[in-house]
Amino acid sequence: MAVVHRTTLVPTKLDLLTAWLPTRPWYRGGAGAPRLTKAGGFRLDDPAGEVGIEFIVVTDTSGADPVTYLVPLTYRGAPLEGAEHALVGTMEHGVLGLRRAYDGCHDPVLTDRLAALIEGRAQAQDQDTSDTPDREVTAAHTGGGALPTAFTATDDDEGTALVAPCGTTLRLHRVLRPAEESTPAERAGTAHVTGPWRTPDGTRVRGTFAVLHTGPRDRSA
Repeated sequence: MAVVHRTTLVPTKLDLLTAWLPTRPWYRGGAGAPRLTKAGGFRLDDPAGEVGIEFIVVTDTSGADPVTYLVPLTYRGAPLEGAEHALVGTMEHGVLGLRRAYDGCHDPVLTDRLAALIEGRAQAQDQDTSDTPDREVTAAHTGGGALPTAFTATDDDEGTALVAPCGTTLRLHRVLRPAEESTPAERAGTAHVTGPWRTPDGTRVRGTFAVLHTGPRDRSA
């Protein structure tokens, strides 16, 4: 199980995301800087114990309407070879020292563990407490056979598509909507990862974090 340290981070994760989010094609904000608050999330364990894996949910309240984003991050002590374009930023961790935060969609450790979560071989972990499963994050898989773990990540204005060579696509919903507001595409697919987050007024809602489409890539997914 991953250890969640109670310590300082300089800059903070929200500081890094305040600068990074506006560079993404799926960002819904305007010209000003986002005003972010943490709204939820979960962790996954790296069996090797080397990479921190966190799915952060943040809400931006800088615009007329709040927008909630899903941001999968990985934390590494050493650079991830070939992933310079996916570096979100660096932080000084009070216990572990320099940590590099990456857009986790480009990190093979995260995509491997996300596939394991969907298949039921991994359990989501509490975001803030060590050795504590988060049973509110659930995965449902109606397809058969093992999922691919090698994906190529591509951002578009709707989110991030993780596409395997066989055509299987795992789409990350970067802009989150409560379940009752989801689109037909968000409800389609052979597997889903769902979980909760809090709205700015404290209401707890639930929606889809990721959906799997098997077979040739469906660009409308």
